[in-house]
Amino acid sequence: MIDYEKELNPEQYRVVMEEGGVLLVLAGAGSGKTRTLTYRVARLLESGIQPENILLATFTNKAARSMLNRVESLISLYTGKIMGGTFHHIAHMFLRNYASRLGYRSNFSILDSEDSRQLIATCLSELKIDPKISKFPQSNVIAEIISLAFNTQNSLEEVLESRFPHFLYLSNEINQIACLYIQKKQELSVMDFDDLLLNCRRLLMENSDILKNLSGRFQHILVDEYQDVNIIQADIIDILATGHRNLMVVGDDSQSIYSFRGASFNNIINFPQRYPDCKIYKLETNYRSTPEILHLANLSINNNEKQFPKVLKAVRDKGMRPVMVYAQNVLKQADFVAQRIEELNRGGVPLQGIAVLYRAHYHSMELQMELVRRDIPFDIRSGIRFFEQAHIKDVTSFMRILVNPLDELAWRRVLTMYPKVGKITFNKIWKYLSKKENALEAFLANEFMQIVPVPAKAGMDQCHKTMQSILELHPYDRTPEKIIDVLLNKGGYRFHLQGNYSDAVFREEDLIQLGNFSAKYSQMEDFLNELALLTNMAQEEAFEEEEKESKVILSTIHQAKGLEWSYVFLIWCADGMIPLQRALKEPSGEEEERRLFYVALTRAKDQLYLCCPALDYSRASGNIMLAQSRFIKEIVPLSAQDENRPIEQWKLYEEY
Repeated sequence: MIDYEKELNPEQYRVVMEEGGVLLVLAGAGSGKTRTLTYRVARLLESGIQPENILLATFTNKAARSMLNRVESLISLYTGKIMGGTFHHIAHMFLRNYASRLGYRSNFSILDSEDSRQLIATCLSELKIDPKISKFPQSNVIAEIISLAFNTQNSLEEVLESRFPHFLYLSNEINQIACLYIQKKQELSVMDFDDLLLNCRRLLMENSDILKNLSGRFQHILVDEYQDVNIIQADIIDILATGHRNLMVVGDDSQSIYSFRGASFNNIINFPQRYPDCKIYKLETNYRSTPEILHLANLSINNNEKQFPKVLKAVRDKGMRPVMVYAQNVLKQADFVAQRIEELNRGGVPLQGIAVLYRAHYHSMELQMELVRRDIPFDIRSGIRFFEQAHIKDVTSFMRILVNPLDELAWRRVLTMYPKVGKITFNKIWKYLSKKENALEAFLANEFMQIVPVPAKAGMDQCHKTMQSILELHPYDRTPEKIIDVLLNKGGYRFHLQGNYSDAVFREEDLIQLGNFSAKYSQMEDFLNELALLTNMAQEEAFEEEEKESKVILSTIHQAKGLEWSYVFLIWCADGMIPLQRALKEPSGEEEERRLFYVALTRAKDQLYLCCPALDYSRASGNIMLAQSRFIKEIVPLSAQDENRPIEQWKLYEEY
């Protein structure tokens, strides 16, 4: 048995030992939120709750695995029967069992973002809309509009008016595309990432027997990062918890910063109104930062009106006050940050313990140049995700066809890789294949070649042989690894790489590693489903393991949430930069920007530097005087002689 009172602080202990009911746990930054959730799961299991009766919703599958592995090490009990993972993962599991209730096949495919864009492009074509001629938004922009409407549960017109006003005059056409897109997904038995949530909610709302079964199964529901859930995710949880009302949500309203993705701040701030009988707990003991950093963070967030008041209290001893650095201009700001990083590194601070944060990507341009000039290695947290690269999608499209022969998008990607198969030829081929009961069998039949245009016959013959080679594998050997081997060595894909990419050797290595990655999946269908989900997950789950070389981290504040570093530089602390001017135009924009500022401050463990250039320059306007961020002005009214002042003011930094 775990000695919970010894393992946890009093705040955590009270949460973990609750018998049940509706619990709202407000977990401040660095307060041991994950530890509390982990011990809560362990406590439920020790009290006799069966693993299969627990549902744990997190924002990355990695977080769920980490928590459940920790639970196993605590109580030596197998946790594999606990359903844990992202909302999309959980919804996917439900839909696999009940897809037929919604008119889908059980082997429906999952579209990633590129697949969605391609299908929307098909809709544009069928509606005879040419974006280049009519100045219509490209398919990726339309995909974003549709997705935002789904996730915010607003109409397309409302989304256009608030986010894309320049396309408002096209609302009728965009609505037609959205309707056709929805229709096509149903016909092709495919779902995009948003559909997983929408269809899951619909499944629960329209099928009382299924709801009774699932609600009865999951007697305890725990939700992590509740401040980041959207309306649909909150609805799913509310519906599932209707019967037993054993629901614990953990989050921090002060770190709600993802409204641009559809996250709804109202879910957490109005939780007590939805559940008047809920018990509210606060985790305010911070294990990360010095008292001085927390003092600054507390002073800042207290200026927000909409919040659950919290006061972070430090466990650590007294440290250095955060430093406000005024630089003469943007270049001097970059010079200061780079110089200080070098000094810290020479003093024994590893580069990976240092981060530079900013509100928008373009804020890092000058700093990147300075770091390169000084030969300071750095890592920018952005880039194309591994599983979304073209060569990865090429080979997985062959696998998708084996699993779901009706997957038009996979067929389109495969066939158009071959010579002389363009849009018109593909449409002719697909019109023939889509009418057959099994498109793959029809493709391999002798009659198929009779409908192929003469110029494309050679390419289709090669594709035919490649498919045949894959099917000649013993069913037990039709693994992603073996299929990749066939494509490279018999199917001519190695030559395709060499003819189309300058880094063909590295791409081939990617494919080999993809085969190795697939080995942990017992069925190819499971591998493909997980792959599609991974392309939509956080960057940490999509990339291969990062290099071990020590590097300074450059990151937007949004991407830094949940992370921590010993030394943090927050640059561009000027009004209009943080808060970002365009964000202030959004409803409640200033309060969300202040929450972003709060998140940035609480990433620092030992030392925090706030940097503000006095001048900016543009070709049109010349030198522009910059005002200090309003978030700093509102917390530094104290005298420079007052020992309780939150920031150490540094003289203007102008020479080196």
